[in-house]
Amino acid sequence: MAGQQTAESLAIDGGEPIAADFEVPNWPTPADNSLEYVQECVESGAWCRLNGDATFVETFEEAYATYHDADHGIAVANGTVAIELALRMCGIEPGDEVLVPAYTFIATAGAVACMGGVPRFVDVDPRTCNLDPDAVREAITEDTVGIVGVHFGGYPMDLDELTDIVDEHGLFFIEDAAHAHGTEWRGEKVGTFGEVGTFSFQASKCLTAGEGGIVLTDDDLLAEDGELLHNIGRVPGKPGYRHYVLSSNYRMAELQAALLTAQFEAFPDEFERRAENAQFLDDALSGIPGIEIQPPDERITQRGYANYTAFFDPAGFEGVDRDTFVDALSAEGIHVGTGYGHPLTEQPAVARERLRSMLPEGVDVPFFRHQSLPGTREVIGSRLSFSQRYLLADRADLELLPAAIEKVRDNVEELR
Repeated sequence: MAGQQTAESLAIDGGEPIAADFEVPNWPTPADNSLEYVQECVESGAWCRLNGDATFVETFEEAYATYHDADHGIAVANGTVAIELALRMCGIEPGDEVLVPAYTFIATAGAVACMGGVPRFVDVDPRTCNLDPDAVREAITEDTVGIVGVHFGGYPMDLDELTDIVDEHGLFFIEDAAHAHGTEWRGEKVGTFGEVGTFSFQASKCLTAGEGGIVLTDDDLLAEDGELLHNIGRVPGKPGYRHYVLSSNYRMAELQAALLTAQFEAFPDEFERRAENAQFLDDALSGIPGIEIQPPDERITQRGYANYTAFFDPAGFEGVDRDTFVDALSAEGIHVGTGYGHPLTEQPAVARERLRSMLPEGVDVPFFRHQSLPGTREVIGSRLSFSQRYLLADRADLELLPAAIEKVRDNVEELR
């Protein structure tokens, strides 16, 4: 085919990339007051929340908890230890079994194991990427004490079904909302439907200080436990070297909170832009054969986005496989990921012998490496993941994304 390419040919085959001029916004981007607040913190000398009265950490905790309709917020060093703290607040004990999704970042399951629990992996719905309520019901055993579910990509779990399940079986429910800043279910923000909600402020998230996390709860007693546990067992207002429980130091640093306080001021406008651009993509992509968007749900009254997820069907592209499509789309200037390449059950870190080494003798660890997980495997084989940076782009640039997909589809014979 050499010498026959035109501007209409696929870029992977020598044509001109249709989205070569797409200006993908940088992320993270400092907010207007980021440098001012960080400088104020640096010059104050109060770099730890223990060194002052009105601290940036307390300011951010109160602001974020209020935004997410929670009574209490406890800021911590990162999203992983937020889950660990939540598990301790809920009373996890060595050998307790906790249900987690088989498709998520490893921290969700790793936190359970690091707190002495046994993660039991549960299949996900192939289009929401969240826990499948029917699979949850089937997975519950007499040893199950709780669920750590994930609002994957910002798309909320089916909180109607899951709260019914936890109430029926007397389980605790932790919402891992690392992806779901601002997401609402029936007009109420996520993170408050279970006993505890956890959030991450890692660099890829829609609200970030590079790292950081927060635990939210409406339960006064759980909040009191969380304050104690996150601060090396110290009781607020008590002498500094009196420790009432053995615990780690989960505290957020003042410099993190100063940056987050500024970034949070810019968050509402960024949230609105992401939501508007996501709706544009939903409308544009839903008309392209071979591309499927996540299902609309009237119970989702507001949605945050850690990424934009769609799904690929080879039948709409004359049998071309997803990886070939991804390569062709990337050549056009639209870079797309495919998400996690394996279920958590296949991670070496959670192999049966490794988990056994972390648990008391005699605790049973299920053999789950060859678990069926049809929903999870469908997600792994079909998911397309676009960075949330695309959702901050100007509309004229964003229009190039569906145009690039259409170009690939119109020239799919070049890929066969």
